[in-house]
Amino acid sequence: MFRVGIVGASGYTGGELLRILSTHPDVEVTIATSREFSGKPISYVHVNLRKHYTNLKFSNVSLEEILSKSDIVFMNTPPGVSHKLTPKLLENGLKVIDLSPDFRLKNLEEFKLWYGFEHESPDLVSKAVYGLPELHREEIRNADLVACPGCNATSTILALIPLVEEDIIDTLKIVVDVKVGSSEAGRKPNLGSHHPERANVMRPYNVEGHRHVVEVEQELSLISRKNVKVVFVPHAVGAIRGSLATCYSFPIEDSIDDNMLRKIYAKRYGKEPFIRIMGEGLYKYPDPSNVLGSNYADVKAVVQERSKSIVSMCAIDNLMKGSAGQAVQCMNIVLGFDEKRGLDFPPLKPI
Repeated sequence: MFRVGIVGASGYTGGELLRILSTHPDVEVTIATSREFSGKPISYVHVNLRKHYTNLKFSNVSLEEILSKSDIVFMNTPPGVSHKLTPKLLENGLKVIDLSPDFRLKNLEEFKLWYGFEHESPDLVSKAVYGLPELHREEIRNADLVACPGCNATSTILALIPLVEEDIIDTLKIVVDVKVGSSEAGRKPNLGSHHPERANVMRPYNVEGHRHVVEVEQELSLISRKNVKVVFVPHAVGAIRGSLATCYSFPIEDSIDDNMLRKIYAKRYGKEPFIRIMGEGLYKYPDPSNVLGSNYADVKAVVQERSKSIVSMCAIDNLMKGSAGQAVQCMNIVLGFDEKRGLDFPPLKPI
């Protein structure tokens, strides 16, 4: 039985980590930190977890306590925290699954540009493995530090991987429209995420540039071995959960058709445990409402004949495959478990 620590356990993603791990047969959560709720029981914040954590209480962040009670730690912290604490955890032999953005970007100049501060552990950046199993499964297997992707980056990259790997699109002309639910903004409300301001909206934000686009370009450039440029615009929508990436790209040759795309996606994702390729039926295209509460990603690509373009789509639950679920998937791989362990449950429907 592996002992798990969660640094930053009182928010939505922390709650999802606690929920998933409460029934995981091979691990036990032994420490869950929250500065705001230190000393309070888990169910004080996460009322849905009553009877699952009857003896565990939130604690303050204490390096000594984390080291003494953990074998593997989820860092679920704002930007600028993990790059200070994670080196100390690794030095003491712990493994780290980092849900913060601190180790996602390999280019430290880009990191400073997008996050506004100097990285304090640059030597670890090259050792961190980007935590998208569909791209880096074997590297994750041997990693001590996994840097989990952002939710919008996850949905975008999964929508585009087969097209980029097969080298059938112009990598300098990719346009991405992502729609995401309010839980992406976290538990603490601000003027933009406060319910009266957020409900029933379809609002673009960060149109000038969103930091998840750097992850997308980094990973797609890596697999294509070409320069990749993406126009990326996220939209806040009235849903609570879900991220839907709709990507527009342009084939290099005119011979691409829907049947070819089906074969390309089936070849790339046919054996992936959490990728589902949409077919015909009541729901022809990915819709986050069909994956909520699960670690699944629904994908599809079609040719739009009139514009001679390819429309590729991916729907995920931003708190699951876009965050906590994917982090647990990475943990399973790191610890040598079947990666579906503790995650092999269907979505909720309706929701």
